[in-house]
Amino acid sequence: MARDASRVEAFSDAVIAIVLTLMAVELLAFDPDLPQDDGLAAVLMQEWRAYLAYVITFAIVGQVWLTHHNMWRYVRRVDQMLLVLNLLLLMFVAAIPFTADLLADNLRGTVRDQRLTAALYVGVVLGEALFFNLSWWWARRRGLLHPDLDPRLASAVARRFRLGPLLYLVAFAIVFIDPLLSLLAYLLLVGVYLVRGPGDLPPAGQEAPETT
Repeated sequence: MARDASRVEAFSDAVIAIVLTLMAVELLAFDPDLPQDDGLAAVLMQEWRAYLAYVITFAIVGQVWLTHHNMWRYVRRVDQMLLVLNLLLLMFVAAIPFTADLLADNLRGTVRDQRLTAALYVGVVLGEALFFNLSWWWARRRGLLHPDLDPRLASAVARRFRLGPLLYLVAFAIVFIDPLLSLLAYLLLVGVYLVRGPGDLPPAGQEAPETT
């Protein structure tokens, strides 16, 4: 039996908020083993990898929240399978701080370690992108979306969701060229998702502009 979707969105918001908090605690903490004889400025400079990982990961998790919000504004009801798919999505989101911490620690390591941690990182963000696709596909298939939703808008959202995994795979391929360059590619991908997208299209009954 289908149920109201409001509790699902509230729970998801809480999980994402906790993820952002844990990420800040993990990545913005000083390493107690670092020598501090040269002063605070020197210590901060030595931790630049952690700050880079924080900025990139905050941008990715922020984009996850924006995407989740834009999707669930159209979900009117939920069933058991949609709940499970959303939980699996959140499972990958909750793992992002762990992989980001690994990434920050190993950016100064060997190339092999850099590539492994970057691969784990992309695996997590790729997982959440795949479950966004599955959640939207299931909601459309089971008639869980708002009945007045413009079919053109539903198709535009689906196309945009399908783009995510492809872009993350491109970023993963760059790992084998330069792991640091791969991370910077994530920032570019987040920027792509921050531009005007399907969530800004008008509802049914109004003319919708073309989307990509």
